[in-house]
Amino acid sequence: MLSILGRRSRQKLCNGVSRRDLLRVGALGAMGLSLPELLRHEARAGVGSSHKSVIMIYLCGGPPHQDMYDIKLDAPSEIRGPYAAIPTNVPGIQIGEKLPMLAARMDKFVPIRTIVGASGAHYSHQCMTGYHDTQMPAGGWPHFGSVVSRFKGPTREGMPPFVSLCYTTQHTPYNEPGPGFLGLGQSSFRPLGPGRGDLVLQGITADRLADRGQLLQAVDRFRRNADATGTMDGMDVFTRRAMDILTSPEMFNALDVSREDQATRDRYGEYDASRAKGDGAPRVPQNLLAARRLVEAGARVVTVNYSFWDWHGSNFKNADEELPIFEKAVTALVDDLHDRGLDRDVTVVAWGEFGRTPKINDKAGRDHWPRVSCALLAGGGMRTGQVIGATDRLGGEPVDRPVTFHEVLATVYRNLGVELESQRLFDFRGRPQSILAPGTRPIAELS
Repeated sequence: MLSILGRRSRQKLCNGVSRRDLLRVGALGAMGLSLPELLRHEARAGVGSSHKSVIMIYLCGGPPHQDMYDIKLDAPSEIRGPYAAIPTNVPGIQIGEKLPMLAARMDKFVPIRTIVGASGAHYSHQCMTGYHDTQMPAGGWPHFGSVVSRFKGPTREGMPPFVSLCYTTQHTPYNEPGPGFLGLGQSSFRPLGPGRGDLVLQGITADRLADRGQLLQAVDRFRRNADATGTMDGMDVFTRRAMDILTSPEMFNALDVSREDQATRDRYGEYDASRAKGDGAPRVPQNLLAARRLVEAGARVVTVNYSFWDWHGSNFKNADEELPIFEKAVTALVDDLHDRGLDRDVTVVAWGEFGRTPKINDKAGRDHWPRVSCALLAGGGMRTGQVIGATDRLGGEPVDRPVTFHEVLATVYRNLGVELESQRLFDFRGRPQSILAPGTRPIAELS
């Protein structure tokens, strides 16, 4: 970073500028660069514009780990299923045959085969907070995106730190938790659906918007005097960010995937966003492209809920249809991040709330199995091209390196530069709270 006024030089000229600083500025002239020209070159090179971010893909319902990343060839047929294991581009690592595109890029990914600590209930809460949704502190556990919002804030005006591309689902526990005891100001912005048209000014000038903002502040002053909960403080933050969005095209443009060339859109795939799968989310691979555009535009956290994975019946028929579409989108996302030089800055996590039973039921399905599940990680400057954890012969219990939900989230916080110990946090009753379970550390194997 260029410093014009040095602090340590004692020899000053009559105008207060030191001889050393004058020489520094003169050196720019010797290179044929004025200060504005230097700043323009920095902007073109992206200097100062980098930020760390995460895209989390929540697979509503819990995907079958035994049919994806942990094929059990030695298990009996009622457990193994019909899928063979195939080699990947990393010697010694094999995954399911329905994921050939992922196998060809395993050096960019990390499957975790031993996620533990699930409750066995359908909800996104554990993936998004690390905790079960029982015995919560006053106000509730905060979404990890709200934590990042609180600790890091926006990277620029017009782009909120936390954007949710999650659809509202018929099964309400699939829906994301809120900001919990961090307060309303750390809520996500949810631009999908009818609200997307509200992201831009429509027939209202910026001056009129400013007048309305002043009127809102005047009204809020009356409400603040009667507010003892801190709610109004949170609304101030949220309202200010909403105003920034309305006066900037950044977020609206980032959501417009039609700005990408057709070849890029085809790499991700496209399906009907208006139709949910089961009682989960629609199958919308193009939202992974929108997520990449959002983090590129400045978002720190983008969450996506993707399709429906609760396959109590016809597990393999569903997998035949679902897995090729999913792997096409997630490999396109990770390829895209590498191609754009974002693979060290953007962490990708894809997982569900639990695993599936080793034994195939009489409907050719797999039921809920909280004892072990899986996750897929990429990017974030992590050491990829490895598998973490191992399960037993039946794929039902971890036998090596169990990994908790909190450890995955601790890894995300580390990758984003969030120092949880830098602030003391309190719930709505004034009791101190920790974002993660005491003693939790990031996953060492990924460093």
